[in-house]
Amino acid sequence: MATSSSSSVVSGIPLSQIRWDTSRGGGGRSIVRVNSPVPTASLPLTRFRFHLPPTPAAARWQGDVRSRNTIGLEFQNWNNNTIRKKKKKKSGASKAWKWTSPVSFSQQCKRWIPCCSSLNRNCYRKIAPLPLATSVPAFFPDKSCFPLSAHTLNTTSGKHICAPCATVGPDEPHAASTTWPDGLLEKQDFDSLYPQFQTTELEGFLSTQLPSHPKLHRGQLKNGLRYLILPNKVPPNRFEAHMEVHVGSIDEEDDEQGIAHMIEHVAFLGSKKREKLLGTGARSNAYTDFHHTVFHIHSPTCTKESDEDLLPLVLDALNEIAFHPKFLSSRVEKERRAILSELQMMNTIEYRVDCQLLQHLHSENKLSKRFPIGLEEQIKKWDADKIRKFHERWYFPGNATLYIVGDIDNISKTIYQIEAVFGQTALENEMPPPPTSSAFGAMASFLVPKLSAGLAGSSSHERLSNPADQAKIIKKEKHAVRPPVKHIWSLPGHNTDMKPPQIFQHELLQNFSINMFCKIPVNKVQTFGDLRNVLMKRIFLSALHFRINTRYKSSNPPFTSVELDHSDSGREGCTVTTLTVTAEPKNWQNAIKVAVQEVRRLKEFGVTKGELTRYMDALLKDSEQLAAMIDNVSSVDNLDFIMESDALGHTVMDQTQGHESLMAVAGTVTLDEVNSIGAQVLEFISDFGKPTAPLPAAIVACVPKKVHLDGIGETEFKITPSEITAAIKSGLEEPIEAEPELEVPKELISPLQLQELRMQRGPSFIPLSAEMNVTKVQDKETGITQLRLSNGIPVNYKISKNEARGGVMRLIVGGGRAAETSDSKGAVVVGVRTLSEGGRVGNFSREQVELFCVNHLINCSLESTEEFISMEFRFTLRDNGMHAAFQLLHMVLEHSVWLDDAFDRARQLYLSYYRSIPKSLERSTAHKLMLAMMNGDERFVEPTPKSLQNLTLKSVKDAVMNQFVGDNMEVSIVGDFSEEEIESCVLDYLGTVRASRDSERAHGFSPILFRPSPSDLQFQQVFLKDTDERACAYIAGPAPNRWGLTVDGQDLLESVADIPSADDAQPHSDEGKDIQKDLQKKLRGHPLFFGITMGLLAEVINSRLFTTVRDSLGLTYDVSFELNLFDRLKLGWYVISVTSTPSKVYRAVDACKNVLRGLHTNKIAPRELERAKRTLLMRHEAEIKSNAYWLGLLAHLQASSVPRKDISCVKELTSLYEAASIEDIYLAYDQLKVDEDSLYSCIGIAGVHAGEGTTASEEEEESDGGFQGVIPVGRGLSTMTRPTT
Repeated sequence: MATSSSSSVVSGIPLSQIRWDTSRGGGGRSIVRVNSPVPTASLPLTRFRFHLPPTPAAARWQGDVRSRNTIGLEFQNWNNNTIRKKKKKKSGASKAWKWTSPVSFSQQCKRWIPCCSSLNRNCYRKIAPLPLATSVPAFFPDKSCFPLSAHTLNTTSGKHICAPCATVGPDEPHAASTTWPDGLLEKQDFDSLYPQFQTTELEGFLSTQLPSHPKLHRGQLKNGLRYLILPNKVPPNRFEAHMEVHVGSIDEEDDEQGIAHMIEHVAFLGSKKREKLLGTGARSNAYTDFHHTVFHIHSPTCTKESDEDLLPLVLDALNEIAFHPKFLSSRVEKERRAILSELQMMNTIEYRVDCQLLQHLHSENKLSKRFPIGLEEQIKKWDADKIRKFHERWYFPGNATLYIVGDIDNISKTIYQIEAVFGQTALENEMPPPPTSSAFGAMASFLVPKLSAGLAGSSSHERLSNPADQAKIIKKEKHAVRPPVKHIWSLPGHNTDMKPPQIFQHELLQNFSINMFCKIPVNKVQTFGDLRNVLMKRIFLSALHFRINTRYKSSNPPFTSVELDHSDSGREGCTVTTLTVTAEPKNWQNAIKVAVQEVRRLKEFGVTKGELTRYMDALLKDSEQLAAMIDNVSSVDNLDFIMESDALGHTVMDQTQGHESLMAVAGTVTLDEVNSIGAQVLEFISDFGKPTAPLPAAIVACVPKKVHLDGIGETEFKITPSEITAAIKSGLEEPIEAEPELEVPKELISPLQLQELRMQRGPSFIPLSAEMNVTKVQDKETGITQLRLSNGIPVNYKISKNEARGGVMRLIVGGGRAAETSDSKGAVVVGVRTLSEGGRVGNFSREQVELFCVNHLINCSLESTEEFISMEFRFTLRDNGMHAAFQLLHMVLEHSVWLDDAFDRARQLYLSYYRSIPKSLERSTAHKLMLAMMNGDERFVEPTPKSLQNLTLKSVKDAVMNQFVGDNMEVSIVGDFSEEEIESCVLDYLGTVRASRDSERAHGFSPILFRPSPSDLQFQQVFLKDTDERACAYIAGPAPNRWGLTVDGQDLLESVADIPSADDAQPHSDEGKDIQKDLQKKLRGHPLFFGITMGLLAEVINSRLFTTVRDSLGLTYDVSFELNLFDRLKLGWYVISVTSTPSKVYRAVDACKNVLRGLHTNKIAPRELERAKRTLLMRHEAEIKSNAYWLGLLAHLQASSVPRKDISCVKELTSLYEAASIEDIYLAYDQLKVDEDSLYSCIGIAGVHAGEGTTASEEEEESDGGFQGVIPVGRGLSTMTRPTT
């Protein structure tokens, strides 16, 4: 997994950052999800998703708690922490203020996967679920029925090249079962629902097939291999090729548990043809799930040097990986070690919770006991022949589908290339050569979930002489329905055996959580009627979120979060509705009661007319926004959407078709039917216990063994199934009333108020500096414009057509946690959280602000880091969306409201978060290391209970708002607006912000220092009692900041500029060398010298760590090198994260140190540097089309606290990378403190006997009593295994 470093672009350069968002959902907010069969943008289902405290540096080292639900691996991945499992998030700090839609518009362009796959946190897929907040767009008239759309839909399907077209349905091995039990479907009474329409007319329309994607080409080879081809220009000159083999862990026999994942590893990493692609700029990976194994390659269309077409080489590699792997004993043994290490690494408490949920949800079939990672004892015993036999049974062209999506112009040529490579692979009816037989060992008992891997191989063609053995393995298998399991459905009258609630109790759990599941067959979305049903469910369930969110906003709710998820799952072959309630253990009964009460209220009274119009309009505007971005969707996201749609049997449409189809069905929707179809979804909760109600598929509570009670301390937590049932029923007995309508503001600042502000403040643009006599600086090459307002606020903007009619804006405020004083520790992070918890501005309530954002499709998040506070907005330019976003920013700066109850909630959340640290091996290990390295400076870790207790509402308000001062702020905007539009908004809403404040702002901050070395705390250990063994370690040390400044006051850039290069001493007249020499000299004098060279260095070190510690020594499955180089603070650090087993972790740490220190003895090779350059430049080229990426490039261009950032850091980025030499990399490497006296390490070990015989550290962490923390629990959040590479 750790061949390249994770990166973020903060100051004009992709650079490794420890910016992992390890926040936990919390804050008394609700989340609602429902599947959608069409490409979806921001999906305004839930607007506010509050996370727990901003993640301090220590927490970001916890190894990236994966939320993936499939097992994936990637060799040349762009983000070494995640492969496909989650899209990279640009920001590192945890989100706070969430006036937000689920994702940014830039993300929306990339991730238009439908709700049925990407919005479902329980869908186990390659990408992690989108973080759902609440969003709903524009204000519109109150109406309960929309006229039938007059749109003429384009139902013309794409022209297929002469190749047989494969259909998608139950007869295909990748389509989920959609069979409903007989007698459970009733004909709808259209006459009563739509009296204004003729029944036959409406029935005819609703039964009409949805249009198919016009550019999607499907075909099938003679040997049975199906293929899909979709031309797509984003990113340009690149394509995705994914080979999906329809075999997974569900196909394993009792003695084969984990063998599909093993094959994935061996086949992928053993492929020589795949390895040959590494020098071309291609990236590859693979993953295994219940129902399939996928090998994928992301590649340039041609080589840079020779323009050679790379598609045939990519297809040849996939052919070898999938159908012709070599099961060499050496590779099998190497991957066996890696998988066993992966098994221990992923066995977190979150993983174990997910296993419990899946086991009880699917107790009637094999899904409950076929987690992809398999069983430890079996993994230890398989030999190459055992593995080869499974491969020969399942891995053949007739049981696979090839997906090609990318910058492909000639479809006929592509089909010819597919036939040329795969056409000769054994036909489905041919007998494959059997392998040699071998003895096989028995079974095991260690349960772990699904995994992804990527390993190599090419097949063996040795034959057996024993005909009997041949006959056993020759039979090839495929299933018509994937996954091939039978479910017991939660339908009225279908199941009469009520399961009692199940309880999973564990000492590492912090919070109480309960999941109520309902399981029904998947409804294929193939007609307008199917789509209409989905739309109505989304509207109905969106209301539930907002009601819970607002009803309990002003008091401390009994729950931490309430989530309702209704989604299709291709991997599980069913549709699952899940009510998840989390709470502090002491409040669990009230939390259940409130959640059930609100579900019942919605079911009984339904949504109001205002809610119907609000959410309908939101969904349609969101869909319209996405349709406008049809040419900005990345190839990988198009591919993911198609693959998931095919797995579920849904019709695949493009974004324009999806929007037109939604517009058409919206005209048939009525309030009564929305309430009718929505009530059916909630019956398993609202009618719980009634004879006519569908029975829950499972009720699972995950609870701690002990809880902390104030004044008492740790005490045993007791709970019984009957108490859980009683709590559910109590919510059904509470009195309920209908929901009142809410008044939604059309604007936050009226035209009259704006006019008065202009007269009072006199906003204008002033020269950028005393040396410049111009008020506007435009760079034609980059399109960047720089302005400065008369109140001191600098503004950068870029007009971009990349995301049609969409825009992003970021306010950056210098200071952050570094500005906290010794008597106000934690004030900034708690203050930012307080502001987000309150959510009020001016005279507008939180509900009104939320709905204002919802109606204008605005996403807003507020966050804090060590050196900045930032506020980010995503908006559409439709319906004055940009004006609305600027109005909200103005109101936050001028009229934010600070509430005592919001402060109390924020402080309690941080207290809870602190208490949860000792329960997490990764977090406690990183926390201890950070305290040691940073000399106990609390600004880089979670605030302690003592510090939190010392805070007041006034102290946190002052800590935050004193930073919001004129020239200490910078605003950057990127979007599809005109020069006149953006400058008008800037003047009207930013220019009218007051120039100064009454309170005095601190211009500096307390010094930040590393602990003096040597120190007794340079090596530490953490021991955690757990039922299962695990181990992790972190190795860290000082580094300069991005601009070459160090904590001891050195300016390294000045010294580097004076160092002559090796070529200076060698006179030559070669013009090419002279140019290279000039470029190198330019790099050494450039402010970004250390940013560039450190980024390349991180790539080289990551590659070596993987090759040595993981691949050669087999000491870990997951190792990575990361850099955190600050912009404002004069320091940085590096950290190596490694996971291992207790028996290997000490050797793994030593091996990592040897790699880190070995760069002088084992010199960096030119090919290593070229590969690092290619990786970072490819990342830059791919991201440059994203508005959010441009925000990172614009950041700090005019920031007084980051004086070295200028326009050259943006426009010369590519040439600076290309100019870097090996000599330059060593100049950067020499600034990392890697000697024994400077390096800090901490090893964490968990197990039954962990820590026995050891003594406590001299410097113990504070252990005050407090509230238990929040750990995310949910079906499938962590059952995915890690990337193989």
